[in-house]
Formats: sequence, structure tokens, C-alpha cells
Amino acid sequence: MPSDPLFGDAPRHPYDRLTPDRVLDALDGIGLVGDGRLLALSSYENRVYQVHLERAPDGVPEVVVAKFYRPGRWSEAQILEEHAFAAELAAAEVPAVAPLAIGGRTLHRDADFQFAVSPRRGGRAPELDDFEVLEWTGRFLARIHAVGAARPFAARPALDLAGFGQASRDWLLQHQMVPLDVQADWARACDEALALVAASPLATVGQPDGIACLRLHGDCHPGNILWTPTDRPGGGPHFVDLDDARMGPAVQDLWMLLSGDRRQRTEQLGGLLDGYEQFRPFDRRELALIEPLRTLRLIHYSAWLARRWSDPIFPASFPWFGSSDYWQGQVHMLVEQIEAMQEPPLRA
Repeated sequence: MPSDPLFGDAPRHPYDRLTPDRVLDALDGIGLVGDGRLLALSSYENRVYQVHLERAPDGVPEVVVAKFYRPGRWSEAQILEEHAFAAELAAAEVPAVAPLAIGGRTLHRDADFQFAVSPRRGGRAPELDDFEVLEWTGRFLARIHAVGAARPFAARPALDLAGFGQASRDWLLQHQMVPLDVQADWARACDEALALVAASPLATVGQPDGIACLRLHGDCHPGNILWTPTDRPGGGPHFVDLDDARMGPAVQDLWMLLSGDRRQRTEQLGGLLDGYEQFRPFDRRELALIEPLRTLRLIHYSAWLARRWSDPIFPASFPWFGSSDYWQGQVHMLVEQIEAMQEPPLRA
């Protein structure tokens, strides 16, 4: 990989060795023989491929999706907890895509890579300006959370201030990822924002008499919900990509579905909760967590990009990252979040 003027020379990334032939050989090793048609799907954290099969064991569809996990991100125990959660959801007839058990295993290994295979599911992004779609999505989120509340994760981490906020800030500063001309302003805004997050009800999550902590989808943005026509069997939303599943407050799986101005977000939240509360009560105290959680995601996102920069797909996909303009924009967004966290929370 050529040197980068901002980040310096970077070693070859493990994904450089994940060639199409390597993908097909790995699948062949568990009895899934591809016919040569291989399509890379949009994914930054992992490598994900749609594969047409020529031969496969009974119960495996002709077209599958193979996910090769980023080396070093999750332990085997943490990945298996993701798979177990997906299986629990499937058993409860919640429309989440679970990995296939092939040879009695859902997680497989090929040298450096751990991988899983799932059935392909089509669909389009949900129309979240439609009240019926919001209500329907809210019902299924409640069903995910009903399963998620049954038991905690043992190996997967929680979504909290320390892991998402403070650790991200410290890593960026220690590795000098913020340009010097912006560093002081960014650090000041980041510290002020994190102080407001620390003073929010996020500190009560999982505490006695505090906000409940449960297993979540974790990254429930519109791109991870696929909608199929409701006039067909099994139509409606189904949820994909539990890769970021972790412990946290229920509202984490709702707030990323809200967009627009305050009035629009309030209306959307009302639709989601109308559906959600048909299956599970929602603690209104969690509404005060929306802006703190948005703030943590903002800081974590910058650290995520910086930590992944040795992966060639990141410089190619995010060429604007790391510039002074980027970090000045982050300062502006943090200032907006500081203001938002001091406003009354949404009500629904």
C-alpha cells in the first residue's frame, strides 16, 4: 500500500490476502461449491460477498451471503454470542437474518479469517416518512428487545461513555490524528460534550432503579433494515447485520431511524413507539439519551475511521478524512451536540 502523507507508511492489511479465489476456497472447505459468480457487497467493517452455489448440503439455498470478519475485532466467543442472539430471534419468529449452521457450526475458520454464511435476503430501505412503516418497524424492534432482555451478553461489551467516548477521544489524541491547527478546539469541544454525556441518565443504565440494559441490534440505521412488499408472505421489515450487537439502552435501536427537524423527529418517534408499545413498554426516561448517544457515535465514528486507515478500502472510500476541514466540521458538530444536549428531550 502506498504511503499516506497524513498517516505515514502502513503495513499490508490482512484483507489484501482475501482474494476471490480465497473466498471460494474457504467456502469449498465447508462443502459450499461456488459456480464462480461472486459479488462483493457494500461493507467496510467486514468483507461480505454474495455467492452463487453450484453444490451445497441440503438446507443451504443456491445463493448465500458470506461474511469474513475483520481479523482481531471480535473474539470467537463474541462472534458466537452474535450468532446465538440471531438464532434466538429466529426461534421467536423475529425477522432477523441468522447465519446457517453448516456441519453443526455457524462460525468457520480459514487460516487468518473467521467467516459465517447466511441466506440472501432482498429488500429496499424502509420509507420512514410513512406512519404505518414506522409503526410496523417499532413492533419488530420491541420483539427484538423482548428477546434481548431475556439474558445478557457475557462476552460482548456495553455501549457506554468509557468505551465509545473517552477511549475514542484518548486514542485520537494519543495517536495525533487531529491536525495541530484544530486539535485544541476539537479537544475542548470533545471534553465539554463528554462532560454533558457523563451528566446524562446514561450513567444510570443497568443500575438498580435506572434505565434497563439489554442486548441490542446496536447499529439499527435504515440501511440495516430491508423492507419487502407487505402483500407477500413474510413481507415487511427484516433486520440484517448484528455485527455491532452489544448491551445498552433500548433507545439506541430507535434514535438512528429519526431524521429531519425536531417536529419531524417527534412525529417519527411517535410512530415507532406506537408500534413498540404494542409488544413492550418503553421507559420514557430513555428519550433523554438520544442526544448523548448521538454524541458518542459522532466521536466514535472519527476514531473508527482512523483505526481502520491501514485497510485500503478506507482511504479510497473516505478521502476527505483527516484534513483540517474534516476536523473543523467535527468541532462544529460537537458544538451543535453540546447545544442539543442542553435542550429538553423529544417527547412522544
